[in-house]
Amino acid sequence: MTLDPDQTGEIPLGPVTEWTATVVGVHRLREDTTVVRLIGEFVPFAPGQSVEVRTPQHPNMVRRLYSALPPSLDGKLEFHVRAVPGGWCSGSLVTDTRAGDEWRITAPAGWLAVHEAAAELILVADGVGLAPLRALLLDLTRRPHPPRTHLFVGARYPRDLYAADMLALLGNELPWLTIVPVVDSDNDPAHPDPWYDQCRVDIGFHPEELVPGPLAAALSRFAPLDHQQILVCGGMTAVETTVDILVDTGTPMENIRYEAF
Repeated sequence: MTLDPDQTGEIPLGPVTEWTATVVGVHRLREDTTVVRLIGEFVPFAPGQSVEVRTPQHPNMVRRLYSALPPSLDGKLEFHVRAVPGGWCSGSLVTDTRAGDEWRITAPAGWLAVHEAAAELILVADGVGLAPLRALLLDLTRRPHPPRTHLFVGARYPRDLYAADMLALLGNELPWLTIVPVVDSDNDPAHPDPWYDQCRVDIGFHPEELVPGPLAAALSRFAPLDHQQILVCGGMTAVETTVDILVDTGTPMENIRYEAF
């Protein structure tokens, strides 16, 4: 299938409102992946939405990023950024972002949201598509009775599961949440990633917990998902393939919301 741009759920905005936030932390987790934390003005987005950002490195270029935190009255934001091969802007965000940088933020948009009546929820994250789904998970912790939730997290290799420690902790703390790590290959590539080696901790997924991928194939083993709400976010190819497999194996299209980048 070809993803319909209208499925992004973006809402036409009136006059542009701009907010500013300052980078207070840059955490390079992988050679191609950085977590950026900011504090600034309150940005009125909904959990699961993305915003447009402009950075000092490329003040005239706009990049749409998802906050990995729900809206915070004290102005906290967190973005997970992965460098796209050959991507000028994303590569610069990963390598050149520094504490003290001021980001300009506009245009909250998107339709990744959990129905109030959802009793069971399937979240599917390809790579840094995890960010908005993590924001939604944190928002769900505020509910008195969160839905039973399965989070499928896809990566190429075990070391690409860049948030394994955080996800393992969440899975242990939240009885209604099950984390399913999915990898295309059981083995990491031979070339080293010094950032991964610096970040290694004892908390994470054990090899026997890793489900062979890709994401779409892993999900198909649970088909049909005919009564769950399903949210999918990630790279265009992974999202398109996942939605195709879900529909082909009996999941009603109206149960699925997705966004791709």
